[in-house]
Amino acid sequence: MIERELTVANRLGLHARATARLVQLLSGYDVNATLTAKGREVNAKSIMGVMLLAAGTGTAVTLRIEGADEAAAAEDVCALFERRFDEDS
Repeated sequence: MIERELTVANRLGLHARATARLVQLLSGYDVNATLTAKGREVNAKSIMGVMLLAAGTGTAVTLRIEGADEAAAAEDVCALFERRFDEDS
């Protein structure tokens, strides 16, 4: 299992488009993934679950990934967060 602490840094937070990018990215990996924020844990492969976090800019989230592709999945998700979901140009 891999666990990473991340911060939502894009201007609009985890809104629909950013959440869809995250879920689409994770769907390509054989992993179970969760995001935890504000005391709530959700399935990171579920658009509705991630949207329920209501994670705005600056929100700290914990990513937990477990499975066959966990290292690659964690690296790609961290990169997506670092790139601010490719939204802030």
